[in-house]
Amino acid sequence: MSGAFFFGYGSLVNQGTHHFAPLHHASAHGWRRAWRYTGTRKVAYLTAVRDPGCTIHGMIAHVPADDWQALDHREAAYDRLGADVDITHDAPGVAELAMYAIAPERMHLPTAAHPLLLSYLDVVVQGYLAEYGAGGAAHFFATTIGWEAPILDDRAAPLYPRAQRLGDAERAVVDHGLAAMGCRKIAA
Repeated sequence: MSGAFFFGYGSLVNQGTHHFAPLHHASAHGWRRAWRYTGTRKVAYLTAVRDPGCTIHGMIAHVPADDWQALDHREAAYDRLGADVDITHDAPGVAELAMYAIAPERMHLPTAAHPLLLSYLDVVVQGYLAEYGAGGAAHFFATTIGWEAPILDDRAAPLYPRAQRLGDAERAVVDHGLAAMGCRKIAA
């Protein structure tokens, strides 16, 4: 195995959405998550934005076969950024570390025409609950901006391609977090 890894702070945290291994807990210092959309996707999704006073938790994963090209294709809406100095972790053998984020000039605030998907948010929060517990889910909500975005309630018929089934307790954490952030759901 090579030493190329990448940092994920959204759906990558949920091990049910991918086959990347090994995974290790990690933190990105000087970054915050934000809900944004670009011209390449109809819906809003997470990106990382610079914030010197913030730290976000996530996971680092090995880049399969060192194939950055395949990973860049999967993350086509993002730019790959070198992140070695910003991320702390305890993974052995990490020679190269990157993270993906939308270029500032291509990101836009979510709108009713470009909402965030509840099925995507469910996946992310489920991952944080599994990896970091209830405190990790709370930290996710607190270190993410853009909650004024409309949230398309697609739970009954998920539009997110890697949607997962949540238990009642997991759904309650998501719904409580949304209520605490003053979010509004719109019908799918």
